[in-house]
Amino acid sequence: MEKSKLSESKIVQMLNEGEAGVAVNEICRKYKVSSSTYYKLRGKYSGINVSELKRLKELEAENSRLKTMYSE
Repeated sequence: MEKSKLSESKIVQMLNEGEAGVAVNEICRKYKVSSSTYYKLRGKYSGINVSELKRLKELEAENSRLKTMYSE
């Protein structure tokens, strides 16, 4: 799985700017992501703060590790 180029704080900051009314094209240019990436992140992490996002990513990584262990 490819590691994200954006940190948790950058993702939350980017989504907050989008909710504030900044144009999606400007946000994508500023954070160097495609518009499809922005919309995927918005769909997945909308309305979440930095600490919740960090915990969610930790749980996803642990779940992935456990699935790998179980399959072996």
